[in-house]
Amino acid sequence: MSGTGTIVNVLAVILGSCIGLVFNGGLKQRFQDTLMQALGMATIFIGASGALKGMLAVNGTSLEVGGTMIMIISLVIGSLIGEAINIEQKMENAGLWLKSRIKTGKGSETFVEGFVTASLVTCVGAMAVVGSLQDGLTGDAAMLYTKSILDFVIVIIFSSTLGIGVLFSAIPLGLYQGGITLFAGFIEPFMSEQMISNLSFVGSILIFGIGVNLAFDKKIKVGNMLPSILVVIVCSLFL
Repeated sequence: MSGTGTIVNVLAVILGSCIGLVFNGGLKQRFQDTLMQALGMATIFIGASGALKGMLAVNGTSLEVGGTMIMIISLVIGSLIGEAINIEQKMENAGLWLKSRIKTGKGSETFVEGFVTASLVTCVGAMAVVGSLQDGLTGDAAMLYTKSILDFVIVIIFSSTLGIGVLFSAIPLGLYQGGITLFAGFIEPFMSEQMISNLSFVGSILIFGIGVNLAFDKKIKVGNMLPSILVVIVCSLFL
């Protein structure tokens, strides 16, 4: 059923936040680093397996490779569009603006920081967009289930240091991903099977980039590559 991925994700954030509140003093930095590296390695594997699934096909006794042209074109054009718009910077600016608008006093700073930080981390990113689209288009919520595990661990870390505000990030998460899933369900009749397959292919490559950022503390601008998801749909009409 479409939407189950978002429901599970929201429940994971709520449960993780509650567990994190038990560790009120915060987890030691070395534990946080190890957890993030483990999550990153898992995400790399998920992205790589999804990309290989989109590229490789068995034809009798031979293995064929396809889709590389549409993948390269989509990533190059999409990245140029995203860089021109500077999507990641606008996301960061939106977070800073939100922080400045809803701070009401010294006592609320930790609550607000926890709410805003967790909301941005769980909502902003390729996995939220691609996973919600896949859930709405195909009913496959596997990527959102994986994201739920990642978010579960991340909010434990956040809530252990930033408090109960992290718990309330489940609200914008549900609205954001649920909205994308509903939209995907609306456009699903107009999407061919090949379009959906290509979208998942390019989306998996973006997930791979997220994993590299998590595991190796790199700064691949995956957010600026998000337009590739739209470009690949257009390319599917002609290639």
